[in-house]
Amino acid sequence: MSAKGEVLLQAQAVAKHFGGVKALRDVSLTIRRGEVYGLIGPNGAGKTTFFNCMTGLYVPDGGSFIFDGAPLKADAPDQVADRGIARTFQNIRLFGNMTALDNVMVGRHVRTQAGIFGAIFRGRAARAEEAAIRRRAEELLHYVGVEDRADDLAKNLSYGDQRRLEIARALATEPKLLCLDEPAAGMNGTETEALRLLIDGIRADGVTILLIEHDVKLVMGLCDRVAVLDYGALLIEDVPSIVQHDPRVIEAYIGVAA
Repeated sequence: MSAKGEVLLQAQAVAKHFGGVKALRDVSLTIRRGEVYGLIGPNGAGKTTFFNCMTGLYVPDGGSFIFDGAPLKADAPDQVADRGIARTFQNIRLFGNMTALDNVMVGRHVRTQAGIFGAIFRGRAARAEEAAIRRRAEELLHYVGVEDRADDLAKNLSYGDQRRLEIARALATEPKLLCLDEPAAGMNGTETEALRLLIDGIRADGVTILLIEHDVKLVMGLCDRVAVLDYGALLIEDVPSIVQHDPRVIEAYIGVAA
């Protein structure tokens, strides 16, 4: 059994270029099992590019990822999910014309065993598995606090509920590492506090979390360690109390040294 505090993800000199733009410049960082790890930086710092390289949307131009003790190749996103990495997106990507329940069930199907023939012929095992998927999806809707909207179309949910629904869908894949890309964006104070409690609960249930977020107060209050990117390069990786007083971080955010 893996212990809390062991290395779960190690990024080694990850680089990504778009023409002459160096979006990531040899970024190396380490995420430990059981922690909430924050990744922050000004707009255009390379945070989402890092997510996209790690989750198979982009192929890095250099470097590598080691996840759960084995190399993480530049695979398709579904193969990365199968390894145990799930993510949400900066811009919500739900199936708007499907119900909230169906959105979570879609995420759960990455862990199904029935296969295409089971889905077509609907044997006893396939029907039992589908019932289990539905039950788990209902549990996750309750977990994130949107169980009363289970039968509503995703596009009709409030913005905050859509954010929570996207997290439920990611959790349905049973991730070892949950990557949240600006989950508090557009939320009011009440919704942000509910999100903080949800993330705390997810961590307490044993899921490691990688958090990109512009709400620095939320990051500093939630995260065990924080990494700061600026112009694609890693400025610092340390505990929040050290990071928030580092002159390089202050300069990156407000443009002057402390």
